Amino acid sequence: MTRILIAVTAALSASPALAASGPFFSLHNTDFVVTLAILLFVAVVVYFKVPATLGAILDKRAAGIRAELEEAKALRDEAHALLASYEKRQREVREQSERIVANARDEAMAAAAKAKEDLKQSIARRVHAAEEQIASAEASAVREVRDRAVSVAIAAAGDLLAAGMTAKAGDALIAASIAEVEDRLH
Repeated sequence: MTRILIAVTAALSASPALAASGPFFSLHNTDFVVTLAILLFVAVVVYFKVPATLGAILDKRAAGIRAELEEAKALRDEAHALLASYEKRQREVREQSERIVANARDEAMAAAAKAKEDLKQSIARRVHAAEEQIASAEASAVREVRDRAVSVAIAAAGDLLAAGMTAKAGDALIAASIAEVEDRLH
């Protein structure tokens, strides 16, 4: 129990209110001890060049950040240039596709016009061929009718001559025909 009493007494005597009493330049004065500790800490920090080291570290970090920013800016500029080139290429491709479509349309129209012209020429050739066939058939029919008419006329003339012809007249007609053939052959 005495130990507990001694510990409580030591704790009460070490309280800040009791420690700050007395002369300032005493090690029992906490304000003086804290001031000495702070000065000692600052001296150690300055002695080991912690501010310069921290400054160098911060400067190095700032240089790294600056380099990263410059790299990011260069990447951004490169991305803008790449985007511009892709947009330009897209416009060129669009224009080229429009030209291709226009050329295809013109070629299709030309092909359609040529097909119409070819069809007209083909129809004209077929009409001409049909007209020639009709003319040929007409000429053939006329020839057949003439031939038939000549055959009928010859048969009718032969019948008439046979009916009105005597033997003497027939002999005279045959002799005249032979003489005419001799004159024409020589």
